Amino acid sequence: MNEAIMLLPYVTFFFIVLESCRSLDTIAVNQNISDGETIVSANEKFVLGFFSPSNSRSRYLGIWFKNASPQTVAWVANRETPLVDTSGVVKLDNQGNLILVNGSGSEIWSSNSSAYVTDINLVARLLDTGNLVIRNGNEANDEVFIWQSFDYPGDTSLPEMKLGKNFITGRETYLTSWRSAEDPSPGEYTLRVSAVKGQYLQVYLRSGSVIETRIGPYNGVSFSGGANYVSDAKPVSVSYATVNQKEMYIAYISESNTTTLRTTITPGGKLEISQLKFPNPEWISIATSPVDYCDNYGVCGPYGSCTTATSPNCGCLKGFELKTSNETSPVNEESVCTRSIALDCGSGEGFLKFSSMKLPDTKNAVFSSNMSLIDCEVACKNNCSCTAYANPNITHGGVGCLLWFGDLIDVRVFSQNGQDLYVRLAASELSDLYSSSGRKKKRLIMEVTLSIAAALTLLGILLAFNIRRKWKKRSYTDREGRPEKTLAKDYKSSSSQIGSAEVQLFSLSEISRATNGFSVDNKLGEGGFGQVYKGVLEEGQVIAVKRLSKSSGQGLVEFENEVICIARLQHRNLVKLLGYCIQGDEKMLIYEYMPNKSLDSFLYDESRKSLLDWSQRFHIIHGIARGLLYLHHDSRLKVIHRDLKAGNILLDHHMHPKISDFGLARMFKEDENEAKTKRVVGTLGYISPEYAIHGLYSVKSDIFSFGVLVLEIVSGKKNRGFVHEDHDDNLLGHAWRLYRDGRSLDLVDECLRASYSALEVVRSVHVGLLCVQHRVEDRPNTQTVLAMLAGEGSLLIPKKPAFFVHESEIDSGSNLPSLPSSVNGVTLSQVDCR
Repeated sequence: MNEAIMLLPYVTFFFIVLESCRSLDTIAVNQNISDGETIVSANEKFVLGFFSPSNSRSRYLGIWFKNASPQTVAWVANRETPLVDTSGVVKLDNQGNLILVNGSGSEIWSSNSSAYVTDINLVARLLDTGNLVIRNGNEANDEVFIWQSFDYPGDTSLPEMKLGKNFITGRETYLTSWRSAEDPSPGEYTLRVSAVKGQYLQVYLRSGSVIETRIGPYNGVSFSGGANYVSDAKPVSVSYATVNQKEMYIAYISESNTTTLRTTITPGGKLEISQLKFPNPEWISIATSPVDYCDNYGVCGPYGSCTTATSPNCGCLKGFELKTSNETSPVNEESVCTRSIALDCGSGEGFLKFSSMKLPDTKNAVFSSNMSLIDCEVACKNNCSCTAYANPNITHGGVGCLLWFGDLIDVRVFSQNGQDLYVRLAASELSDLYSSSGRKKKRLIMEVTLSIAAALTLLGILLAFNIRRKWKKRSYTDREGRPEKTLAKDYKSSSSQIGSAEVQLFSLSEISRATNGFSVDNKLGEGGFGQVYKGVLEEGQVIAVKRLSKSSGQGLVEFENEVICIARLQHRNLVKLLGYCIQGDEKMLIYEYMPNKSLDSFLYDESRKSLLDWSQRFHIIHGIARGLLYLHHDSRLKVIHRDLKAGNILLDHHMHPKISDFGLARMFKEDENEAKTKRVVGTLGYISPEYAIHGLYSVKSDIFSFGVLVLEIVSGKKNRGFVHEDHDDNLLGHAWRLYRDGRSLDLVDECLRASYSALEVVRSVHVGLLCVQHRVEDRPNTQTVLAMLAGEGSLLIPKKPAFFVHESEIDSGSNLPSLPSSVNGVTLSQVDCR
């Protein structure tokens, strides 16, 4: 036996030969693993080896969960060509093919992964994700694979596995059920992403070519009509979807090291999601689909609506009625929903809103990501072939438009978390519906009014008057009973502008319900300012709640500043403030929910930074620059952020960046370009020299912070605390040394070594260095930064950057002011928004 398995740095494998065992590092070229002699395991989760399904004598090469009971197979290599005995051998040839041969030496399965190079150090690994990979052992980037099993899934999807289609290679990845519990050969059921360019993302569960269940469309958080979780189950993963010109796929990431998930298509055609909590060896089924009659695809036909709340389950949408589809052939007649009144494309046609719906099949729909709901209505109304419209993405604040052309298929009513659908109806049909609704409402009001006794009515009026009078006199008090000055009380005063902000004032009870009483399970993060919680409002909107702590140093002034500033700013690269809550000691800001959290949670996390490829990082740099351009130039108010850093860049589902945290921002008048403060605010490592030394800040202060951020995004390293074995420079100094020596590419994050555009990297480093120049006048303005990033115009030669010293010198240096820092490294002063 001469087979070996290559390890991740923290993974241990075992090589068992008969009764003895020895550790191996790699499966190298021309080494073998024989059935019955070798089992290879990766950390605490997965095993690679030969197995036989229950009640079967056939042998297969597969990957299964190490400590699960019963044995749970995640992937099978030779699922169509089993071994008939224990004579199988696996080997890696010098062309990069992983091959399985039987006792007679015949090849029965191959990875077909030829590297077309014979003199490289080829190895195979079983990663701790359950992914079996073949790679060049000399390649510095561990993420560059010649072949990986994740590209050829069986009946099971694991965290980090992509399901969808790569439009460049044409490869489609999808799940296929086993034929039976004893036979892993491809069964009749598949789970496929609707990976067609131009279509909106959704998933089909098929039996052969027949759609059994449609899961979706994707609403920005999850798939409507997806698997139904049991009431006490909480998934420990975050799902996400990616749609661009290169690929379209869905995937999910596990958020727990002690819990894992698997998604499986059963031989009977069920989608099952199961959870395993270590060290418990038993799987717990937490979700399944389909579960009810309405989960069956298109069961009510075109324009039909399915609901489990009534019997029969099927009915027609308002404006449609059941009619026989074939009156000439009674034997084959079928009742379908058709329009009560035909459309004529007249000016009076309009749309009826249906709430809490599963949106129709999007295969005959067109999606636009930058249209508001109003624009969407106009576009549909102006096209006579458009039958309905909706905003499918609940996370983008009403932006995003789906237009349907043709029949509406597979619509159902949800008891909660459904979406709004606007269906086109004839003018006379709308008139009849609205007048009928009006008559019913008037009749109900009359009946209620006549049923209330005069004495009760008078008593109710007096009671309401008394309560209102007492409410006006009510004042907030502190814990000792003394009057307390709060923003909730004073926001209407002349000294406060928060009452003019166009955002909602939430009650503490609303936010408490939304966050399940600020449950630890809903906690997204914590910083010096306080804690952030995920919440769901009663109407189903997902939110992020920033709950300020008393020790944060952010008082009423900073709180009011953030509410007023961000409420007046609307841009796709700025986080959207939905509202605020202030009651007693509580001060909270309610934002749109960003499922991918902040940029620093990826950039500085060794286990997650590889999820940010170069194209995403370059896109993030562009997005931040566009957000700054809006703040500095395009908005009604010139805004200086003063705390631009990776932790204040949030990422949405598509990894689009959004600038957040405007508690320290200042607004300038049109004729103002610079201001001075006696107290410096911001985060060490991002503060410009003129601001740190003289208290002067301007748009160029934000440009300096942006330059630091660009170099951090390229390198995956923090400026503050950067250490290099060859010198004592900080990240800015290190980047300048590399630039000066013509080695800017050496700054690139190691996990991006083989997957980046050299031209874009060099340009980004160059722009970053220009932004961190010591002299304000040497730094470009925001418009120039965007132009340079886009490759327009010539680039000036950067000089030695500011703070070209080690951070220990900054902290103790004589020429820089001492910056008192709070828990999160931020120095706060009294700020206002003017």
